[in-house]
Amino acid sequence: MAFPSSLAPLAQRSLRRSRLFLVGLLASTLTTGLSSFVAHPAWAGDPFRPNQPHAIGDATEAAFKAAFYAGDYRSAATLVKQAIAAEPNEPMNYAMAAAFDYLNKDYEQLARQAKRTQETAAALKATDPLRGHLYMAVGIFMEGAYVLQTQGIARGTPTALRMLQQVFSELDAAEKIDPNDPELSLLKGFMDLLLAVSLPFSNPDQAIARLQNGYPAYLSYRGIAIGLRDLKRYDEALAAVDRALAAAPNNPDLIYLKAQILFLKQDFNASLPLYASALTYADQLPGSIVRQMRFEECLAQGNDGPTCAERSNINAG
Repeated sequence: MAFPSSLAPLAQRSLRRSRLFLVGLLASTLTTGLSSFVAHPAWAGDPFRPNQPHAIGDATEAAFKAAFYAGDYRSAATLVKQAIAAEPNEPMNYAMAAAFDYLNKDYEQLARQAKRTQETAAALKATDPLRGHLYMAVGIFMEGAYVLQTQGIARGTPTALRMLQQVFSELDAAEKIDPNDPELSLLKGFMDLLLAVSLPFSNPDQAIARLQNGYPAYLSYRGIAIGLRDLKRYDEALAAVDRALAAAPNNPDLIYLKAQILFLKQDFNASLPLYASALTYADQLPGSIVRQMRFEECLAQGNDGPTCAERSNINAG
């Protein structure tokens, strides 16, 4: 089945929305995993470091495992509130809450959680400077997202660009402490890959190499797959998403990502079962993402863009 060229703008519009979701979520909260450390029961929540774990609590791990290992955003929204109550000095919890506020378009609450991320990150620098700098970057990034959403692109861009300079300054400070840290590699590698996709004369392979140093695999290879998708290196993107799925086979975000890559390869018949599979998890996903899935699935079925937009209610909320 050939994909009509007249529908390409509509398809790309939906894919861009998906990319914005992933950028907002992953760049601000590349922070989850599934691991335990018997030798350090008090630090069992560190999902990034099988060796030399940092002090991350179990309640924090549970919230992030729900969001990014299971792709269950409804449960994660409840768990992150519990994590904030149980572990109020962990900036990752406020970053997660800010990401949910971003998805829900609650921008005033987003601003508050971004500030709390920065406050707790600043305090964390005394005991864990690497993670303190890392989450200071995350908090500033989310504050920049608030500026762009509330002031618009034209007015907000100068302020957001200044904040971006602060973000990279904090990331550089974290890198000086341990350039090979898995948590840092995830966040900075993902940002570097996004820049490499967007800017000429950049080297995406360097960013991919950094992401490969990240952990857990379902996040590092998810980031690689997204970057390769946007570079139109679809066969490599499929290989990357398959590696992510091997680590988290029931994650609807990953199933959807694979469907999307196949869609862009114009292998529509192969994409359809994956769209259907991802949509079985609709009750636990944000409504905007479910609408995007349905829109793309409808296009893959051979329907025209306006029909698919109407069926999926793509312009709603």
